[in-house]
Amino acid sequence: MEYDTKTPKSVTSDPKSFASESVRMRWPVILTSAVDDIYKAISSTDDAEKQAEGKKIIEQLGSLKYEMLHDRQLTPIPEDGFPDETAAYNKELEQLGNPTWFQVPWLFAECYMYRRLSTFFTLTNHWKSYDLFARQKTDTFRTSRNAVVELAARYADIIKKIRADKDITHDPETEKILFTEMCEVCLWGNATDLSLLTNMTYEDIQKLQGSEARKAAEQNILVNNLPEAFALLKKAQAEGKKERRVDFVLDNAGFELYVDLVLAGYLLNTGLATHVVLRPKSIPWFVSDVLPADFAALLSALANPKGFFESPTEEEKVSEKTPAPLAPNEVEDLLYVFQDWATLHGEGQLAIRPNRYWTAGGSFWRLPHEAPELHEDLKQAELVIFKGDLNYRKLVGDASWDATTPFTEALGPMGPGSGVNVMSLRTCKADVVVGLPAGKDEELRATEGGGGDSGARRWAWNGKWAVVCLSEGK
Repeated sequence: MEYDTKTPKSVTSDPKSFASESVRMRWPVILTSAVDDIYKAISSTDDAEKQAEGKKIIEQLGSLKYEMLHDRQLTPIPEDGFPDETAAYNKELEQLGNPTWFQVPWLFAECYMYRRLSTFFTLTNHWKSYDLFARQKTDTFRTSRNAVVELAARYADIIKKIRADKDITHDPETEKILFTEMCEVCLWGNATDLSLLTNMTYEDIQKLQGSEARKAAEQNILVNNLPEAFALLKKAQAEGKKERRVDFVLDNAGFELYVDLVLAGYLLNTGLATHVVLRPKSIPWFVSDVLPADFAALLSALANPKGFFESPTEEEKVSEKTPAPLAPNEVEDLLYVFQDWATLHGEGQLAIRPNRYWTAGGSFWRLPHEAPELHEDLKQAELVIFKGDLNYRKLVGDASWDATTPFTEALGPMGPGSGVNVMSLRTCKADVVVGLPAGKDEELRATEGGGGDSGARRWAWNGKWAVVCLSEGK
């Protein structure tokens, strides 16, 4: 806490905040879904010991939900094989005065919830590596089929032209447009953040994906530093640097990981980057965040697209619906994408590098001090792309900044002089936002559902608006 910004943090006690709505409404729903998942897993095994452990996990989930709904104190996290981590969480609990769920910094409480959830599994014999969100991730990726297929065709077309040495990347303006399009696809992929989809239908998800939706949403990017990011990568390329690495601090699995790989593959195939490092979480996190296993699962789905996309989701099984067969050209495009990414991964240009620091309970203001080796590693990249809302909140300390505060200032120790070029691709799903022009926040609050005079920044809760922010720390 000593390295955090002194600007007040977003807290669950603020009735005008999304933090308050999260602890009272969203998180209990997530825990209820987790109970349902474990019930299904128990019913599919005949192992009596595993069933007994599963029932204990259900009891623990129920207790956690009860504590939350009744505003009980957050209890210390039991040591589960990672003593430094649990000690850090428990020390912060103590420093916060052993708070209750409705009176605690939002960022810490949310991280604490998922870290405590992890112990329910790691302290068992049969559930240690179980991802209670895997089923939801898989089903949601299947419902993204239309957008996946559309992007596969676009990607295959572009990469084939690049490899045929067509003029697609020799014209600077064309190259810049392509870079912008790929980054915007990557940006809006966050529209399927599972932890925020508790009330969304299949049709809603469809509307958030696909090229028409992306073009319509272009006007909703409130801060857009993509031209500066492109210039930064082109400069490194022009200087002839032998290794030009781009890192992705990942957010969601499924469709968002897919669009992350679309951008990564594009960067590698065009030479804007020579290496890409993907940085996933190490434990199930915020429902849909990427684990190393999710990368393997995505490649496996693309390697057998008919087997994956023609299998019904859990919902489709219940309603006895059968997915339509993929067309031959769709299968061909998906297999092309698989082969391209599998080759890049196999040849070492596309690497996966998890680090348990990504599931710590604090903001990235602490990163240079608490994880110096990770900080040094990030410095080696030309650009570090932080994906999604949580990473943005961690970058800026999840604090109540004035909306006109420069992004570089809100980054604190991760800003200018940090040695890290930071780019945040974020669709807004929380109160905190910085870098806006004067008057823009007020203008958005005045829109329908934007918050008005209530004091709430409701326009920033639903993912309709986005920011692409760059800080050149080198």
